[in-house]
Amino acid sequence: MLIKNNYTTLFYIFLLSHLIIWTLIPSISNINLPLDTIEALAWSSNLSWGYSKHPPVSAFMTELIFNFFGNQDWAYYLLSQLCIIVAFIYVWKFSNYIFHNKLYSLCSVLLLEGIFFYNFTSPEFNVNVCQLPFWALVVFYSWKSINYEKTSDLLLLGIFMSIGFLTKYLFIYLILTVKIIFILNILKKKNFKIKLLIPGAIFVLILLPHIIWLFQNNFTTITYALNRTGMGEDSLINHFYNPFLFLIKQIGILIPIFVMLITFIKIKKIKFNYLIKDNNFLLMINIIPIILIFLTSIILGAKIRTMWMTPFYLFLGVLLIQIFKEYLNKNNLKKFLAVFVVLFILSPISYVFISLSNEFKRTDYPGREISELVQRRWDKNFSNNISIVVGDEWYAGNLSYHLSSRPTWYNTIENDLSLITSDTGVIYIGNPKILKKFCPGIYGTIKPIGICMIGAK
Repeated sequence: MLIKNNYTTLFYIFLLSHLIIWTLIPSISNINLPLDTIEALAWSSNLSWGYSKHPPVSAFMTELIFNFFGNQDWAYYLLSQLCIIVAFIYVWKFSNYIFHNKLYSLCSVLLLEGIFFYNFTSPEFNVNVCQLPFWALVVFYSWKSINYEKTSDLLLLGIFMSIGFLTKYLFIYLILTVKIIFILNILKKKNFKIKLLIPGAIFVLILLPHIIWLFQNNFTTITYALNRTGMGEDSLINHFYNPFLFLIKQIGILIPIFVMLITFIKIKKIKFNYLIKDNNFLLMINIIPIILIFLTSIILGAKIRTMWMTPFYLFLGVLLIQIFKEYLNKNNLKKFLAVFVVLFILSPISYVFISLSNEFKRTDYPGREISELVQRRWDKNFSNNISIVVGDEWYAGNLSYHLSSRPTWYNTIENDLSLITSDTGVIYIGNPKILKKFCPGIYGTIKPIGICMIGAK
């Protein structure tokens, strides 16, 4: 019992250490928030059921944090880590069901430190990081639903599937995997129960506002997603080159986790019975989403960007420990932990080094300083507050985030000209040549952008 408790304690020490390190390090080493985080904050100033690039959940989450902490950069690094910590907790909970062994469960999570998605790239809150807790929750409750068929688990499964999909459409690969697993399970049991339709019904119900938004906005989010994959490029070579590049990148991503693994395995004979129910589920939940996205690349010639794979490997540690657990014991645990500690320390050191040595990064942008300059110019010329900023997510988004009035961000307001009044308090940001020519208010520049200010005298 003492040993078990010790492993549980180690797990929570690891979680706390991870949370503190990866919240503190970027907060100290970065001047400005990363691009994707500023983008989510821009969207969240103008809440909607969708945006030009993604569904709305990442904006909802940043707005929640903003309401508590305002424009404190550390809060959004913390948000990223909370997403990762919640995911790790449910990997741990799932592992306990699978193994009934705290050592195996601990190592299943620690192995994930060998994947840079969960440390080095994690400070930037974006839709990829945002998916993590919901991906873990869907896996956990799909397993519980299959094994226990409790109505409450099915309800939660439907809720988390819909939230995950409203985070990023790529979540569909996990949803399809769960659907395949459910169908195979029903066919095996030859016993269909009507309550198994609950997750699907909940999924459709929660998605309705977003679906309506898509129709109202010409499916702009889906168009963006398709364009990002390069599927508009009609080239036969893409059907071979892009999937090959995808595979090479995945091998590179997984090298550190296999370095950790070889500290305690001796590949003589692998004992993994995929016919065992839990093993079968574990194998499918890890492999099928990757197969599906790989097939997408082959069939459609789609480019699969490396960061899109962020949630796909959350349960890889559980699968690897299940395959090689007979080799893991107290004798070689020290070697495993030694490699883990090296990676755990090396990742933040590397992050700091790159952050401080590389120039012209987004995180070096003096967003707060520029916003203070804009505010002084505004106060000198106008009597009202800045209510709206118009421009791209980066420059205008930084103003929306840093200005004390938290103006609403718009990419464009061409379709709502009633917003352009002196009483409103509007700032346009964009091409200096265009703005200088057409600005009806006070024009200025903050390199490399032009600023047009329209306010009440």
